[in-house]
Amino acid sequence: MRVHYLQHVPFEGIGSMATYFENKGHKPGSTLLYEGQALPDPQSIDFLIVMGGPMGVHDDLQYPWMKKEKAFIRACMDQGKIVLGICLGAQLIADVLEARVYKNKNREIGWFPLTISDETRDTVFKDVFQDRIEVFHWHGDTFDIPESAVRIASSPACLNQGFIMDNRIVGFQFHLETTPESAGALIKNCGHELDESPFVQSEKELTAHEERFTRINEIMTAVLERLVRQSA
Repeated sequence: MRVHYLQHVPFEGIGSMATYFENKGHKPGSTLLYEGQALPDPQSIDFLIVMGGPMGVHDDLQYPWMKKEKAFIRACMDQGKIVLGICLGAQLIADVLEARVYKNKNREIGWFPLTISDETRDTVFKDVFQDRIEVFHWHGDTFDIPESAVRIASSPACLNQGFIMDNRIVGFQFHLETTPESAGALIKNCGHELDESPFVQSEKELTAHEERFTRINEIMTAVLERLVRQSA
């Protein structure tokens, strides 16, 4: 399994996914876009992961690499690769699939529940999610569900929390890969976003109850297992 991930900022890596791939004997390749690293040949990978970041999908002028990144994501999808996007990564996939990406009504930062859609039961994730789960969020933008994709979940603050298409192209607005360490890095670098908004929690609330990170990381592992099987 040739895994490759795209990282937009130093403080948003692949979190618990690193442990999963290490345990499976896979060493993911990476492109650190913020360092100007070149993208690989899409034919050299099987599984692409697109991570998050504080920028938006329409910030092409501020981040010149973004246009090439979108073309790379498109090429990977067209070549039948597994493509998983998280937060900004999901928004980039939605944008490439010509779905609208825009500001959400509310910023959503913290631990909030997801309601899993009935349609998810007909996908490769049919036995991964309970009907209602609490996950970690940190986003201000959202997306429409791309044509031919299935909505995975919703939350009180955000209707479209994820999608899956062809059982191999996946976007999660929420975070299952977050660890206590990566949550701390987000707080350190984006803590100015922690305000009094209705769906924004305090730093203390974000980091309390470490067992919550364990639970979402277990779900992340189950997601990866299902996607890896799709590539077999």
